[in-house]
Amino acid sequence: MRRLLVLATALTLTACGQTPAVQEAAREAVQENGQAAPAGFPVTVENCGRELTFDRPPSKVVTGYHPALETLLALGLGDRITGRTFFGESAFLPGQKEQYDKIPQISETIMLPQKEVMLSQGADFVLDNAMASFDAAGGYATVEELDAAGSPVYILGGWCSPEEVLRFTLDDTFTDLRNLGRIFGVPDRAEKLVTELQGRLADVKKRVEGRTPVKVLATDGGKGPVNAYGGAGVTNQMITMAGGVNVLAGVKADYTEVSAEEVSASQPEALLVSDYATLRGEDTPSSPAKAEEAFAIARNSPAAKDKRYLALPVAAQHPGYRNLLAVTDLARFLHPDAFAQ
Repeated sequence: MRRLLVLATALTLTACGQTPAVQEAAREAVQENGQAAPAGFPVTVENCGRELTFDRPPSKVVTGYHPALETLLALGLGDRITGRTFFGESAFLPGQKEQYDKIPQISETIMLPQKEVMLSQGADFVLDNAMASFDAAGGYATVEELDAAGSPVYILGGWCSPEEVLRFTLDDTFTDLRNLGRIFGVPDRAEKLVTELQGRLADVKKRVEGRTPVKVLATDGGKGPVNAYGGAGVTNQMITMAGGVNVLAGVKADYTEVSAEEVSASQPEALLVSDYATLRGEDTPSSPAKAEEAFAIARNSPAAKDKRYLALPVAAQHPGYRNLLAVTDLARFLHPDAFAQ
């Protein structure tokens, strides 16, 4: 799945143009009908090099890959979501499965539905965290087509091009939370969540500070070449913040392939393994199987000798609320003594 999202993102760079004049026409129509804008509106935010303006909070929202839904649920906006994609890969965040079940599913995959189905949703806001679901060549509605239909698209983390994926920082998630708070008219709620999450990260930083960083190999399986995470992007950021050091930090990539020889020479002390759980197909090995593949390649490493690995839900390796939560889980794994008290 990760490979699919990355490849499709590279095909959809044209979707980062300017917001069409149709949104301005919609604003004029509201004014002509005598509808007063709610307090604090209109709101304008920037995303993917485009300015998005909202005269009122969205009320008919469609979400793409699950971290987008999780982020809105964390902001208490579940009642605004009228359509979501399928999620079946790993554990839901606490309390979110019940909300997920109540929202109509409009796609049997993690991707948004095909163009005609998507346009028929009549959404007034679309939230996703990659450009994969907006690729015309794949039969999807483009960002421009959705804009023209009155369904403006916001991409979490600014994952709008391969270059922007590499530039991602965890601070971008805080920017998204604040932007979404403004768009939905709940800025105080968003700021409260930001403060809570910043407190969690500050606690992790305090606990791991001064400790020797653990050498981590982040892998998505493979016997050679190995699907792994290099020294740019969200996974590398999480490893560093959790008190680890990415053994592939010198590879200037987010998700990429590296040789078995490079993995063997890296001598990791622990593995971080992307977990797809029930999303797995026959050609997708389980997390334990992927860990064993890496242990076999780096068989003389401390990680292999200790059989030390953490299965991380792959949803946490995409922009959204969950990647900030995952830093604590990763820190507990790397430095359990720091959390003993």
